[in-house]
Amino acid sequence: MINDIQYIKSTDQIGREINIPFPPKKIVSVVPSQTELLFDLGVGDLVVAVTWFCIHPDETRLKHHIGGTKSLKLEKIAALNPDLIVANKEENVREQIDWLAERFPVWVSDIKTLDDAKSMIKSIGDITDKSLKANELIEEINAVFNRLKPEKTLRTLYLIWKNPWMNAGSDTFIHHMMQRAGLKNVMSSFARYPEIKEDDMKQLNPEMVLLSSEPYPFKEKHVQEIKLLLPNSEIRLVDGEMFSWYGSRLIKAGEYLNREFLSG
Repeated sequence: MINDIQYIKSTDQIGREINIPFPPKKIVSVVPSQTELLFDLGVGDLVVAVTWFCIHPDETRLKHHIGGTKSLKLEKIAALNPDLIVANKEENVREQIDWLAERFPVWVSDIKTLDDAKSMIKSIGDITDKSLKANELIEEINAVFNRLKPEKTLRTLYLIWKNPWMNAGSDTFIHHMMQRAGLKNVMSSFARYPEIKEDDMKQLNPEMVLLSSEPYPFKEKHVQEIKLLLPNSEIRLVDGEMFSWYGSRLIKAGEYLNREFLSG
């Protein structure tokens, strides 16, 4: 008997047209925020493998783990024979994704703005036969972000790493989220994630410095360290997921930004 498999054609966010078995039955997600999205779309039972960094929801601990986002165990993924892999241009390594794409349907996102994120959510909903739920999530995201109405802007430095100090420049999703919270990125003239020297921090003299919980796990001791360097700046620890996760967590992110930076 001929196996009558239906396919859906989708163009991912790096412009590749992909034929995907529809609906997919075995999904591998190699991006934490998109793993959480798949569960919130209602297809978590079809996710067969995730990375070590895919920590939301708790059920991910029961899945196969196939390395880190930039150190995927390719042969282990291949052995699972997935009919859909969900990846990201920035978070994954191109050579590894190319290797997988030669063998399996790989849908790659490329997220720099909230609109990019909503487009990704819609597309993932479409290719997993969860368009209705995806649209519901997008409506919730729109509602919470429409409530963000900054009345002033604060010159802000967002640090993501130590030794060397690194920060979020422009052309990043973090930069876009800062803007939505009324935070003017003092490093907006630099692309991606540039290093910054302590003397340059002093010269910039930001009104606020945000120390992200990821990828570097900044703690209270680092607040004190930066305070000695920048005594006139407000130094705050922030939840990095709320600035950099671009899936269904955006609903919580909008509430977080409003509560932490715009209310009161």
